[in-house]
Amino acid sequence: MTKPQGIAVLGATGSVGCNTLDVIARHPERYRVVALTAHRQLDKLFEQALRFRPDYLVAADASAASDLRARLTDAGLRAEVLHGADALVQVASLPEVDAVMAAIVGAAGLPSALAAARAGKRILLANKESLVVAGRLFMDAVRASGSALLPVDSEHSAIFQSLPADYAANPDAAGVSKIILTASGGPFRGRPAADLLHVTPDDACRHPNWSMGRKISVDSATLMNKGLEVIEARWLFNVPPSRIEVAVHPQSVIHSMVQYRDGSVMAQLGSPDMRTPIACALAWPERIDAGVEPMDFFALSDLTFEKPDLERFPCLQLAFDALEMGGDAPAVLNAANEVAVAAFLEGQLRFVDIPRVVSAALAGVSCAASDSLEGLLARDQEARRFAEGRVAAC
Repeated sequence: MTKPQGIAVLGATGSVGCNTLDVIARHPERYRVVALTAHRQLDKLFEQALRFRPDYLVAADASAASDLRARLTDAGLRAEVLHGADALVQVASLPEVDAVMAAIVGAAGLPSALAAARAGKRILLANKESLVVAGRLFMDAVRASGSALLPVDSEHSAIFQSLPADYAANPDAAGVSKIILTASGGPFRGRPAADLLHVTPDDACRHPNWSMGRKISVDSATLMNKGLEVIEARWLFNVPPSRIEVAVHPQSVIHSMVQYRDGSVMAQLGSPDMRTPIACALAWPERIDAGVEPMDFFALSDLTFEKPDLERFPCLQLAFDALEMGGDAPAVLNAANEVAVAAFLEGQLRFVDIPRVVSAALAGVSCAASDSLEGLLARDQEARRFAEGRVAAC
């Protein structure tokens, strides 16, 4: 009997983490949960520990870890409880961990994902910021260690599945003409620009198709999420920005496409359910049950496509601009966006001011290339301080 794969789920209490555990629970003979981590949702982490009985749990700080440790003892569970950023790096590199679900949102997920890459783990990458902030550094680590990198974003999973099985990061050799990322358009697609002056965080978080966390939901509403995915695709598939296109596809049935030199277009279709790309990454090249209902093609509405409106949603263009600028510009873009989105969610910034803060950061912060993780994290902090100043001035 084959030994179950050891899995570490970083960001276990978020949407992707919960969906990952749902898929894992369907295949106990294939997967064993070694480590679970969470930032704030300790109750949910405790419930997950009761069900999956991991060897390691990671909380945000010492106080949370102490509380969690006491609750585990009362429940008769034995697990090593750690805390802090260093603990995330530690569990991502454990010898008994075969695969790491990197699902911590934002730049905070970069050090642990990079540690998994350096340790040669199979990385199920849901943390797009790892490639947005540190694309070259991250991909160099993957190549050096022989790590397997499998995308979990639905769009990048679709591209991955639409490329040849032996794709070697060489679009010309594979006959790839361009990559087409699809976008739902978010909750404000078609809304007059004047309406965007008054939207609330709850408005922005009502995504028409996907169930996601609040930060990612806002990014989807501004189209920054698609911009970050453009940067991620550039590194994942070694395709220049000029050969990456975004198409708004409101039905979210076609998750992305690859257009080939001979005119063929390969697309991956499916219901808007994150368990599909998660199961694909977990079992690749095999296919396993993900608990997703089969698509009923006879019940589908029309499949439509339109160009993104870059005037009403300038964040997408800002991402292309950051790629064109090169160096640390994508890291600056990401840091400023995280600050601006957090301020919007806290009622300190208008929705329409998010791209203004990001644009100002790209113009006002040095984007010279850093050659180390420490340098990138320092640039990230510099951009955050600048963006916080702009938020305060709004």
